[in-house]
Amino acid sequence: MKAALADYDAAAFLAAIIESSEDAIVSKSLAGIITTWNKGAVQLFGYTAEEAIGQPITILIPEDRLGEEPAILARIQAGERVDHFETVRRRKDGTLVDISLAISPIRDSEGRVIGASKIARDISERKRAAEHQELLLREMHHRVKNLFAITSSIITLQARTAKTVMELASCLKDRLLALSRAHEMTLPTFTGADAFIERPATLFQLLSSILAPYGGDGGCRWTLNGDDVKVSAEKVTNLALLFHEFSTNAAKYGCLSIPTGKLVITVSLQDDLLTVAWAEVDAPQPVQKGAQLQPGFGSKLEQIIAQGLQATISREWQPYGLCIRVTVPRNALGPAK
Repeated sequence: MKAALADYDAAAFLAAIIESSEDAIVSKSLAGIITTWNKGAVQLFGYTAEEAIGQPITILIPEDRLGEEPAILARIQAGERVDHFETVRRRKDGTLVDISLAISPIRDSEGRVIGASKIARDISERKRAAEHQELLLREMHHRVKNLFAITSSIITLQARTAKTVMELASCLKDRLLALSRAHEMTLPTFTGADAFIERPATLFQLLSSILAPYGGDGGCRWTLNGDDVKVSAEKVTNLALLFHEFSTNAAKYGCLSIPTGKLVITVSLQDDLLTVAWAEVDAPQPVQKGAQLQPGFGSKLEQIIAQGLQATISREWQPYGLCIRVTVPRNALGPAK
C-alpha cells in the first residue's frame, strides 16, 4: 500500500510540474495523435487542451515542414531522443513561431515505445535578437572596411603634399581623430533596452563634435542656427572629413585663428535641398585667402567628398571674412526618419 501511495504521490508531483511548466509539454501516440497538452502548450500555441487532445500533431506543423514529422517518429520508434531541434510551428491563429524541441520516447512497463513526449520552447525573441545582431555586425564590418579605405586614401593624398614627416603625422592624426569622433557618434549600445540599436546622428551633433576643440556653442566661438537634419551612418564619415577641413583652415588662417573671430553656421532645408552656410566673422583680411583655400590635399579631398555627397561647394570673400556655402540633396544624407 505504501509503495502504491508513493508511486501515486510521485506521479501527482510529476503531473503538477508538467502542468505548471512555462514550456509547452505535449505527448503524442506513435500515430501522431496528441494525448496530453499542458498550460504551457495553451499559451504557446493557442489551442485549449480540449481542442488539441485527439487531434493530429500536424495541426501545428506548417505545410513546408510536414516532412519533419515522419522523420521524428522514425527516430522515436527506434528509441532515440531528439535534442535541441530548432524549427517553426503554427499557432491556432495561423501565425508562425520559432521553437526549440526536445523529443523523448515514452515506454510502457515492458520497455516498448508507445509514444513520444515533446517539450517546446519559444525562441522567437532569441532568433530576432540573433538576426538583429548579425545584421548589425555585417553593417559594422562594412563601415570598418569603408573607414580603412578612406584612411588609405587620406594617407596617399597627404603623402603627396606633406613637406615633412612631422607634418604628415600631424595632419593624419587630426583627420583620423575627426573620423573617430564621427564613427563613435553612431555606434550602438550593447546593453539595456536599446542594445544593438544604432544611435541616430544629426548634422548639428556632428558639427558640435567637430568644432568642440574650438570653444563652446552659445556665442563663444561658434554658433549653429536653422534646421537640424538626421544623417545616415554611412554619410557621417564624409561630412566629418569635409567640416574638419573647413574648421582646420579656419583655425589656421580664418576666424578661429584669432581670439576675436567667430564662426556662424546656418543650415536651411528647402524643397529637399539642404544648404549649409559657413560664415566666418571678424576673420583676418583676405590677404590670407590663398592659404585659406589650401590647394593640394584639402582641395582634392573636398572634390572627392563633394562627389560622394552630390554636393556643390562655393566660396565667397565678404568684408567680415570667408563664407563657404555647401548645397546637397536631402536624400543624399540618408532617410529623413
